[in-house]
Amino acid sequence: MVQFHEHIISDLLEDPNGGLVVLSSGLSLSKLIATLLSLHSSDQGTLLILSANPCQRKSILISNPNPNFNDGSVEITSELPAHQRNALYSSGGVYFITSRILIVDLLTSRIPTSKIAGILILNAHSLSETSTEAFIVRIMRSLNKNAYIRAFSDKPFAMVSGFAKAERIMKCLFVRKLHLWPRFQVYVSQELEKSPSEVVDIRVPMNSAMKGIQKAIIEVMDACLKEMRRTNKVDVEDLTVENGLFKSFDEIIKRQLDPIWHTLGKKTKQLVSDLKTLRKLLDYLVRYDAVTYLKYLDSLRVSESFRSVWIFAESSYKIFEYAKKRVYHFARSEAGKPTGQKTNVSGKKRKSKESSTDKEASGGGVFLQEILEEPPKWKVLRDILEEIEAERKKQASLSDEFMSENDDDSNGIVLVACKDEHSCMQLEDCITNGPKKVMREEWEKYLLSKVDLKGYQGRQKGAKKKAKEPKGFGILDGVVSRIGKEDGEPSSINKQENDALLAAASAIKNLSKKETAVEDTCQHDVGNEVNEPGRRIGKSKKPLEKHIKTRSKSKTSDTSQVASPVNESERTGDNTIAEDGLHEGEQRTLLAGNSVLRRHTEDIDVDITTSRRPLPPVHFHALESDQPILDILKPSIIIAYHPDITFVREVEVYNAENPSKKLKVYFLFYEDSTEVQKFEASIRRENGAFESLIRQKSMMMIPVNLDDHLLGVNFPSESQSSVALNSITRKAGGRKETDKEMQVIVDMREFMSSLPNVLHQKGMRIIPVTLEVGDYILSPLICVERKSIQDLFGSFTSGRLYHQIEMMVRYYRIPVLLIEFSQDKSFSFLSASDIGDDVTPNSIISKLTLLAMHFPRLRIVWSRSLHATAEIFASLKANQDEPDEAKATRVGVPSEEGIVENDVRAENYNTSAVEFLRRLPGVTDSNYRALMDGCSSLADLALLPVEKLADLMGGQKAARTLREFLDAKYPTML
Repeated sequence: MVQFHEHIISDLLEDPNGGLVVLSSGLSLSKLIATLLSLHSSDQGTLLILSANPCQRKSILISNPNPNFNDGSVEITSELPAHQRNALYSSGGVYFITSRILIVDLLTSRIPTSKIAGILILNAHSLSETSTEAFIVRIMRSLNKNAYIRAFSDKPFAMVSGFAKAERIMKCLFVRKLHLWPRFQVYVSQELEKSPSEVVDIRVPMNSAMKGIQKAIIEVMDACLKEMRRTNKVDVEDLTVENGLFKSFDEIIKRQLDPIWHTLGKKTKQLVSDLKTLRKLLDYLVRYDAVTYLKYLDSLRVSESFRSVWIFAESSYKIFEYAKKRVYHFARSEAGKPTGQKTNVSGKKRKSKESSTDKEASGGGVFLQEILEEPPKWKVLRDILEEIEAERKKQASLSDEFMSENDDDSNGIVLVACKDEHSCMQLEDCITNGPKKVMREEWEKYLLSKVDLKGYQGRQKGAKKKAKEPKGFGILDGVVSRIGKEDGEPSSINKQENDALLAAASAIKNLSKKETAVEDTCQHDVGNEVNEPGRRIGKSKKPLEKHIKTRSKSKTSDTSQVASPVNESERTGDNTIAEDGLHEGEQRTLLAGNSVLRRHTEDIDVDITTSRRPLPPVHFHALESDQPILDILKPSIIIAYHPDITFVREVEVYNAENPSKKLKVYFLFYEDSTEVQKFEASIRRENGAFESLIRQKSMMMIPVNLDDHLLGVNFPSESQSSVALNSITRKAGGRKETDKEMQVIVDMREFMSSLPNVLHQKGMRIIPVTLEVGDYILSPLICVERKSIQDLFGSFTSGRLYHQIEMMVRYYRIPVLLIEFSQDKSFSFLSASDIGDDVTPNSIISKLTLLAMHFPRLRIVWSRSLHATAEIFASLKANQDEPDEAKATRVGVPSEEGIVENDVRAENYNTSAVEFLRRLPGVTDSNYRALMDGCSSLADLALLPVEKLADLMGGQKAARTLREFLDAKYPTML
């Protein structure tokens, strides 16, 4: 354990009430929690851990030095029965628990709160006054004031979003001390910088196409931000390109625009979405290969071409042009001869392409020349691995003693840290099979996806031909016809270029079928070669002579033009096309119609004669998995392929915990890229967040009697009591009214929301049970089904809402549908411009109207926020009896005989016949129950005379209307 963890623990143990700890990201929060758990003893009581995600739970279990903690059940879930949970609460152990189960057990008094030592809350930055964790702490403090509450967060920037967020979190957790531990804290910096590791910072230059894409994206993003500034709806200080590189930028914009979202125009709403798309484009540029990036751009062009603002920006076309140049080059040839022989895209070739006319193209053919530009980092990563293995062999040959020491100190594994799983798998494939084969596979997948898309569109087009086609083009009934969109390709792509891609894809598809047939016939001869795993890293006898210091200076050349060595499996895989005689000399061509797909193989002959240099064992790790990979593998060499500030801190802590291990870390950055800018900005953002927290801590105002103040315990003085008595002297001579405790029966599933917490704050008693009908029972007559906006749309789509309302109407006199809006969002379904005049099946307004017409007794209540809902519930419960818990749980649950107890409108009657009766002329909600009591079936109703019907229906007019309907003649075919 590092020493600054000991200082944090000692500060926490000084205060028996607990505190809030905010750490820099990556400073091993899981190890800190595990050390706290190891100090816990069963004599103190049971310790509960809240809000831990699965990755944090796994890291804590791995890091815990106490072996007894890993034995038995360490998690309390809803799957455990109540008596078993009660036994665990009294056992004095340490348990992870979900907030929903804990709050239900607290409200039902199943927890012996005197035996709870304390609660640890992780991810404190996600808490608020209405969260379930705050509800749990408030009840726990009221029942056991000796239990400590310790909250932790490693997201300092999230702690400063909003007004005085840290202070509000401390108040709802009933803690008084805030512990801040940034990276620049004295103890932390001294510990991590005591024995620094060897760091090699390699700046890989981007090629011209990547620089052009990055510059174009930044220009488009800046143009979108300028459009946002013109709306005067957002704080101008937040609208910078640097902030736009982070995911939190979306939250900043959303938090400012949500209250006025319904007043914004379509263009402003689209700009918010476009900024998110542009941030992804910048991130994917330095993360993925050229073919994958082009495929993502094609998907954006199809899905967003008609509604996006950024696509119509001045520089957006450069993004698509440069992305295509990294993958292939399209040109026309005269009389079958290509216009150029260069392997890369040049300015002259682009001009010849643009100046060529359709007449010239018709005289000759077209060809696609493959570029398949490899990411520059691939070659650099390969060089680093070769150098690492060469240095190890060189040191081992100098001294055998060093080799024995190295075996004890390191397992020889090189850890490569990437952003996501896709990058890990692709890099592993690149190291194993060579970069050319990886790019070839991605290119073939891209072309085959074109064929699949074309086949799907052909089927769609054939289905549309059956419909009547319009006779002209233009604007008809306000609809602009989509000309040229049948192929699913935007108009900026030349039709001949698209046809050439499809022709090349069809040729590759046919070629793969032939190869499959050949492999099936020759499988028994080459079975040993085909079944070779091909995933092991090959080694050769040639050592590497270059070093990292000299090689880092030579990275200025364009790495896309350098051929990487390929192994035997790649050579056999790429030369399978030669069996059909489709390549001659240095270039292979695939002919399809009048289009040509030209492949470059000038480097393959060199690769065949070049042996592969040896590589060390490599493990690729995805940073998004949040696994404690450093403690598991214990590597001595780490390569940060995608540098991340959190991972850098984890490496620093790992180096401080293992000072004897000579750690070497490589950082791979694209020079002058947004990758470097984002990494440096993340450090500045975190330091700025801690500086803000330090200022808030110096000015923080926490009440002295915090528990009594927040728990609602009041000690009125004599003056206050006299004023209170004088205010009610007109009510029964000053007689003091007895306070009536309101009770609300709440379904178990509703504790995922914050409404039970707010109701409890209003002084209502919450009774958690499992309800079959409704979410909240306010009285024996009132049943409420609560729907948030998102849940309302989903319930209408699935049809679940109709069934829920039908059940409430059958079992309760006053069914209520509560539509609850969020407090920080607009109080409206749609903006005024989105509301149409016609009734449409997809409109939410039309669906609500049909629902109200189908269930006339349904009451729809609109609530602006959670607190407004609590006020509505209090007003609805006025002059109403309190609900019965036993009856509420039996509603909708049939007995052994299939009959529901005390139910007059459920399984005792034929519901279909009741619905038919209510739709007869003259039958209303006020008289249909009397008709049901006066006759046993619809057949008996048809035989009743008018006088009897008048007595049951309460009037002659309604009786005659029903009688005339029943006796009316109907036409026949006879």
